[in-house]
Order: sequence, then C-alpha cells, then structure tokens
Amino acid sequence: MRLRRPVLIATVIVTAAGSLLFTPPSATADRRPPVREGSASAKGAAGAPASAARNALTAPVTDLSASASAGGYPREQVLTPDPENPADKSIKLGLTPYHGIAPKLNALQRLGDRVSVEVAGRSAGGHRLYLVTVTAPESARETRAQERMRELIENAPRTAAKDSAVKKTYKTPVFFNSNIHGNEWEGTDAGLKLIERLATAHDAKTTDLLAHNRLYFNITANPDGRIAGTRANANGFDLNRDLITASQPEARAMRQIEIDKQPAVMLDLHGYVNGTLIEPATPPHGENYEYDLFLKNTYANALGMEAAVNGLGYTPAKDGVEPAQIPFRDQQEGWDDWPPIFTPQYAAFHGTVAAHTVEIPLTVNNSAYDTLPVDELRRRSAINVDVAGAAMRATLDFAQSHRTSLIADQIELFRRGATGAPQVPVSAETVPGVPGIGPEDVYTTDFPRAYVIPAGPAQRSATAAARLVDHLLAHDVRVTRATRDVRLAGRSYAKGSYVVDLHQPKRGLANVMLADGRDISAKVSTMYDISGWSLGRLWGATVERVRSGSLSAVALRAVAAATRVGYVAPRGDLRLRLDTPQEIAALNSLLRQGVSVRRTADGNALVPSSARPKADALARAYDVVFDATKTTGGTLLHPTRVAAAVTAGELFALREMNFDVVPVSTAILNAGFDWSSADVLFVSSGLDHTALTASARTALDAFLGIHGLVGRGATGAAVNTAAGLLSVRPVEGNGDANGVVRVVNSGGPVTAGAPDHSFVYAPLWFTDLGPGVRVEQSYATGDPLVSGHWRALEDGTGGPTAAGGQASVVSGPHAVLFGTEPLFRDHPKGEFPQVGRALLAVSRTW
Repeated sequence: MRLRRPVLIATVIVTAAGSLLFTPPSATADRRPPVREGSASAKGAAGAPASAARNALTAPVTDLSASASAGGYPREQVLTPDPENPADKSIKLGLTPYHGIAPKLNALQRLGDRVSVEVAGRSAGGHRLYLVTVTAPESARETRAQERMRELIENAPRTAAKDSAVKKTYKTPVFFNSNIHGNEWEGTDAGLKLIERLATAHDAKTTDLLAHNRLYFNITANPDGRIAGTRANANGFDLNRDLITASQPEARAMRQIEIDKQPAVMLDLHGYVNGTLIEPATPPHGENYEYDLFLKNTYANALGMEAAVNGLGYTPAKDGVEPAQIPFRDQQEGWDDWPPIFTPQYAAFHGTVAAHTVEIPLTVNNSAYDTLPVDELRRRSAINVDVAGAAMRATLDFAQSHRTSLIADQIELFRRGATGAPQVPVSAETVPGVPGIGPEDVYTTDFPRAYVIPAGPAQRSATAAARLVDHLLAHDVRVTRATRDVRLAGRSYAKGSYVVDLHQPKRGLANVMLADGRDISAKVSTMYDISGWSLGRLWGATVERVRSGSLSAVALRAVAAATRVGYVAPRGDLRLRLDTPQEIAALNSLLRQGVSVRRTADGNALVPSSARPKADALARAYDVVFDATKTTGGTLLHPTRVAAAVTAGELFALREMNFDVVPVSTAILNAGFDWSSADVLFVSSGLDHTALTASARTALDAFLGIHGLVGRGATGAAVNTAAGLLSVRPVEGNGDANGVVRVVNSGGPVTAGAPDHSFVYAPLWFTDLGPGVRVEQSYATGDPLVSGHWRALEDGTGGPTAAGGQASVVSGPHAVLFGTEPLFRDHPKGEFPQVGRALLAVSRTW
C-alpha cells in the first residue's frame, strides 16, 4: 500500500484592508490539482496576430551542438539591449523585465570565464531565447572531447559504459528551464541569481562543481508571455503542451537543447502550488520510458529539493507557505506523468534520468496580479524566487554527488533502446529507497521490432509520409529507407519504404510518437491533461507496426531527411488531392493568384493546365503532387476569407493551411463587425449567440443566411441551432474525455480520404438528424476509444459506448458541424483537411 499523507492547498484571502488571513490545512482533505487547461474549457476566442504564426511557421532551428562552434568555453558575446518596455508585467512584481535580461547577461559574462551566452532561437513574438552555459573553461580540444563522449553515450552505450574517460572526465549536463509559462515568472530571476553566484564564487565546492558539470539555463522559455503576463506565447500556445508537436519555435528550441546538450538532470520551474510541488508524479506513468531509472533518480533529487525548500524556514502561519510535497508519495492521482507533451516527460526520452516539474508556492498571476497590493505581490515573488533558488541549488548538489551514477543510468537507458532490452518494471527490489511502490505504478509497453511507413500504393499520402519522417528526424528519431523491395514479418514493402527500427537509443520517443497508445480509462478517475496521441493514426500517413523479426538481412540506408515528393504532371489538366494541410495551403495559394480551380464531388481540386508554372512553384514549396487528370466539371472555388471564433490552436492551423483569417468574438461582433470582409464563419470558442446585442445578432443571422458556418464542439453547435441551419440534436459526452478514436468516413466531400481515426476532447455527437443532413463521419460502433481517457458520467451517460455508431461530423448545404477536434493544438495533422474542405464547401463567395 502506498504511503501517502493527505494535504490541502492553503488558501490566502486578502481583506479590504490588505491583511492576510490564512486558512489552516485540513487533516483529511486531499489536494486536488488545478482545473485542467485545454481548448474544451476555453471561454474566449483566439486573436493572435498573423505575424506570430508566420514567425512560428518559418523560424529556423538553431544548431546548439559543439560542432556548430569551432571554439570551446566560454562562448561570450555582447548582446544588443532591447528597448525599454515599461509595460512589461514583470516590473510590478519587482522581477527582471525581459528588456533587462540582455544587459544582465552581458554583465554576467564580464564577471569571469565561466559564463557563456548563446541565442537559441526566437519566440513567436520575435524575442530572443537565451541559453546560458556555466562551466569551467574548456579549450576547443577539450570541448571536442566532451562532444565525442556525449555522442558515444548515445550512439555506443555499451562502449561508453566501459570507457574510463567517460567516468573520469565527462561533464554531467544539467538543464534548468524557466518561465515556460509566461506568467510564472520567478524561475528566471532565480536562475540569474544562481548564475551570478556561480560566476563569482571561488570556494572548493563551486570549483569542483564546474569542473565536473555543464549547467545550462534556458533563461526564459517564453519571453512573449513574460512580457504580456500570459501563460501562452504570442500565438496563444501553452508551450508545455507542444513538445511532441513542436509547432512553436520556443518548443523547437527546447527540443534542440535536449538533443544537443543531452542533460542527465533537468528542472522545469513553474507556479503556483502551495506547498511547493516537486515531481515525481502520480500514476499513470509514461509507459514508454525507462521508469525504474527515472523514478530512482527523480525521487532522490525530490527529497533533496524538499529538504532545501522546507529548510528556508517559511511557515504557513508566518509566511503563508505550506511544506513542500512530492505527488508520488503524497497523492493518489491527478498529477500524472503519462503524456509526453510536458517538458520533463519529453526530456526523459532524450536521456534525462532525473526530470522534474517544480511548482513554486505563492500565487502572483491571474486575478492575484490585478487585485493584490504591489507590496504583497513583491513579498510573494521574493519568496518564490527564494524557493526556486533552493530547488536549483539542491539539484546541483544532487548532480555533483551522484554524477557517476547519473551518467551510468543515462548510458543504461540508451543501451536498453539500442539492444532492444526489456524494460524493468518498478518494484521495491528494482528501485530500492523509494517507498510505497505498488502495482498502480507499473506501466510498461510491448515495443515492436519496427514501424514501416510504406512507399507506393500502400501509402495513403506521400506528402503526409514525408512530413512525418521529417518530424521524426527532427526529434532525433532514427529512420532508414529500403534500398530495394523488402519483406518484414510476412509482409512485402516496396523499395523506398521508410523503416523505423525500434532497436535505437531513443526507442521510447519513437514508440510514443508512432504507437496507438493505450486506453487508460479504467486505471484512474481523472487525468491532468490529454491521455491519447498517435502520429501513426493522426498525421495522415500510413504507418504499419512490425511486431517481431530481424532486420539484419534487410537492405536499409539511414536518411537525414525525407525524399521530396513534390511533382507536377508534364501534360494536361492537373488534380490536387486535398488530404494534407500542405495541399490545402497550395490550393489557397492558387486561388489567391486568381487560378480557376474547381472542386470535384469527392473533394479534390482540378487545376487547369495553364496554371502549370504556378503548380511547379507550389509543388516545390509545399512538397505536394499535382497528378494528371481528365476529369472535368466541378464547382468553381474562390479565395475564402474565414471569420474565426476559435481556439489558439485552431487559429494557428487555419493560417498554416494558408487561409486568410480574421478573428472574431462576441465582443468584436457587439462592437460592430464588417461582415463584407468574410466569406465563411468558423466557430468553436468565444462566440455566444445569446450574448450578442440585437444589432450584432441581426448582422450575424443575415450573414449566415447567405454564407456558410463551420462549427466545432458545443459552441459551434449552439450557433448552428440559433441560426437554424442544420436540424440536429448535439449530445455532449463527458467533458473530461480525450483521446484517439476510431471513426467511419462516408466518402463525402468533407471526409473523403480522411484517416479512419480522429481526436476528441470533450467529445460531441449528433442525433435526431433532420432532412438534408448528411453524415460525413461517425464514431465506430461499440467503444470507439483507442487510446486516452473517456469514462461515462456518474449517471451512465456521456461515455464512449454511447457515442459508438453516432454521427461525429454532419453537413448540409450551408453548414458543417464537428463533434471531434480535428485541429487540436495544431497536432492531428491528418485531420486538418476536413476543416479545410468544410470551409471551402460551405463558403458561398459569389
């Protein structure tokens, strides 16, 4: 039986006079996590600027490897200061504003030869991302030797385990990631303070620490949010949900730090949970990483951080600060480490064997920021900086005292992957020193021998396959290609098929991205965030699992990039399939250039031969195929401007598909909106028909009387009902449900060629279909959930079996409604075209 203590967040009440009243902790109440974030619960519509989307879609990835620099350490540079911004939200808290960071880093570099600064990229809002390295000086030769050992650990782990130089001279990489949520500020300031202390201290302990470790600080992972006081970046994205999708440049920068620096230990500094929350987390635990190694080190470091934080002397009565907590020990569920989207969980796949989310205690954001006195906010922020600093210093002590075993465990992680060794289930015997391990903590998976992304007719979309392969490679997953026809596990695959051998160091990452996942609905009652994802099912490419067998006799060649598939038939009219986001984007480009494109009954695009030069350019730009066709007729398409009351992920996905988008909301419509600038309305969030003024409602209804509606979820369905477009009854499932589901497509213009899986988050379905309503897609009969968490409500309704066989996407002449989440957080790429086709189908622009 796991030993746990019940805990409760101490609530802080501010009276009109500004005095503090602290509610004492209950002896029986169990701590519950904050309300889960996500698009399903979003109240407002996204309104990010188009420039932020352009930056995110085009920002290059910065090479941070030692090979990118000919020199050693330090790598100093003088940073150009940013213009002073008095509106920076950090200032009110007495913290370092973003414009103060570059001068501070310049000053820190001048303190000696231990501090180096690199620009790791730029945010969606265009702000520099600073990576600071603190270590003892290294010559170029010494740096090259460190890089060789780092590569040996990953690429030849059995050799590295026996290498005396690795044991004696390899510097343990430690990574501190701060301010990934922009309005959780204090990790940045704690990091700057720690860097200054390390740069100036000359005691034996500090000298020894820097001689045997490299310390990396991502000073602010989210400068856009730091300045604006928002959780999200300039595109409205929660970056701590974007690590697998990597749609945002900030997430790609963190990914590259993990790949190029290969940290053994990392801290991700957040706020605010009182007392300080320190991972390891509650069940369910990610089934694809080597959890025995992870738990062993993460729990041991958590104990040290707990002691350091509590040792600061803050108390509930005096300061409003509760004792620190470790969820694995202190809670039953609700702070899980199941999904790979969180920074520490993603880091585990790159060799980080001690990775933590640390939630510092005292709230200073959201309503507290606007209502508390400045003195109280600064008191809290100072305590939070102190707590974050204690956690960081304790982590350095842990890294130094466990340096040899940490690197040995990182080597073992990569060895298991490379050799196909079995995972080691956690138990009191396999993870000694961690109390309370029970069967509820045991999560392992059955790794296949390989995955194949086939070439030729077996592949649903060559464009989608190439995009998926490039995405895997960007995450440092190794991919090979067959140099001739091959046969694996009794199946034949054409020459050119991609093979992802699961005998590779980062097999866990490969599998978590490509596998179906698991239905964990019966395992726990609640999840902190999403529970199902699968690039194999949701990215539009055919991916096949090879369960067993040998690859030794298979002719395979490692690839550094997918083979480009862009092609234009040399003669005749052209057909552009609309099965990927790139193809929708190419179509929208043609329409903007005035090309007369027609839509066929099955939802594809017919392009006249006269547009071949334009098609050539787009085939190269988007890596899409224009086939020859003799089909004629079809419906003439026009450039489509979308008025969109949607979530941040949906707005970004629309722009990725090259739609011209104008964000709208209840407030914007009430202020007076010029509907002549729009051709179609897409609604999923932030537009309440009942809250519109009479004039705004009249204008909206008049628009929908001529133009079309695409609706998603309960908000979209409500606007449809109010406008009287489609005669359907929307049925809401469990609002906590999410995951990958099996679907059946009708072959109509919206879902023809779509994958047979989709993604849901607070799923919806449609019954009582009236005349003229077409079922475009249905949930598969029975239980459609493949992976994720979807339970029925207490009264037995709202579960997956209730949705089985019901319509998930419906359409009519002037509206399309989605009960699924085809654009969720810019993630399920293979589902995007359903929305693109829907917008084109109901947009009446004549």
